[in-house]
Amino acid sequence: MRKKIVAGNWKMNMDYAEGISLFSEIVNMVRDEQKGDQVAVICAPYIHLNSLAKLGGNTVKIGAQNCHQNESGAYTGEISAKMVKSVGAEYVIVGHSERRQYYAESDALLLEKTNIVLKNNLIPIFCIGETLDERNNGSYFDIIKSQLTNGLFSLSEDDFSKVIVAYEPVWAIGTGLTASSAQAQEVHAFIRQQIQAQYGEAVAQNTSILYGGSCNPKNAEELFSQQDIDGGLIGGASLKSRDFTDLVKTFNS
Repeated sequence: MRKKIVAGNWKMNMDYAEGISLFSEIVNMVRDEQKGDQVAVICAPYIHLNSLAKLGGNTVKIGAQNCHQNESGAYTGEISAKMVKSVGAEYVIVGHSERRQYYAESDALLLEKTNIVLKNNLIPIFCIGETLDERNNGSYFDIIKSQLTNGLFSLSEDDFSKVIVAYEPVWAIGTGLTASSAQAQEVHAFIRQQIQAQYGEAVAQNTSILYGGSCNPKNAEELFSQQDIDGGLIGGASLKSRDFTDLVKTFNS
């Protein structure tokens, strides 16, 4: 049975003291209020990973927001998956829309990153999604299929089964536009259909697919109740302990 996951992405926010303070609040609140078996994850800047991994214990897991595609080498300013693993993190975001947009990360590069993440026994949260132009011109299914095919579908069945997929409608992030629960479900169902066509029904039904389009406590219940939406990749709401905990609690039974 696929996992229900709420993964926060702090992006380039929180200095060291701010991060420790916020994360401590999140851990205490989630520990006190979580009733289900949903997984809570915070993907933080590199400076926080080691300290947060020690604080989080089994209550809140830790992830990095990116890593380099090579194991090591002369890549000044970069962080390897091995380094991420060594400080106690368990997840890595791969292919976030901001990485694709601002750093021109291609599907081929993201496949390399996914492979190195898996090689180091980390869990990739692989992001896909269409822009506003692609949504408006009706090509979004083609875009999603291409990103899946070129970025993930050369993985073995065993490796793919370790991947979490996150759908980010880029047009609904920081634009004032919002994807409806029906729009989100439509794409999540399409993603699961593509996974089933490639790897079979068992793998498809066990793959967690997260929604990453301006999810917050006000819209989470409706979004998370959709058949193929298994949680969220959370931006702004993960910077507020109450909001993030409420998102985790959405899955309380």
